[in-house]
Amino acid sequence: MFRTSDMVLIAVMVSAAAFTYKTKQEAEGQLASVRKLEQQIRFEQDSIALLKADWSLLTQPVRLQRLSEIYQPDLQLQSVDPHQFAKLSEIPVRALDIQDIIGQAHDLVAGGDSMDETKTGAVQQ
Repeated sequence: MFRTSDMVLIAVMVSAAAFTYKTKQEAEGQLASVRKLEQQIRFEQDSIALLKADWSLLTQPVRLQRLSEIYQPDLQLQSVDPHQFAKLSEIPVRALDIQDIIGQAHDLVAGGDSMDETKTGAVQQ
């Protein structure tokens, strides 16, 4: 009644159905995890937007000015004097000789461990 080829074909059909069912279940599981991650991402984006809104409210200059006036006795804040900053003309200029640069380049190419001896205006020795 049943031939061997019929039995083989039935076994192949059953195994194909089992494989399809297993693949479908795995795909649904992956889809559920993707949806959960998307939900977490939306929650985090909403949290970030809320924190940015809070930050913009907290750092409004009018609010900060009012708080600095209220807590002036405790904080003892002082206004910044515009003369506290140095002007470009006040920075000492050191003439740099081209021979210094060439000599340092030759030292580096030759494998010497010479340090850069160029001094800026901020360095005092």
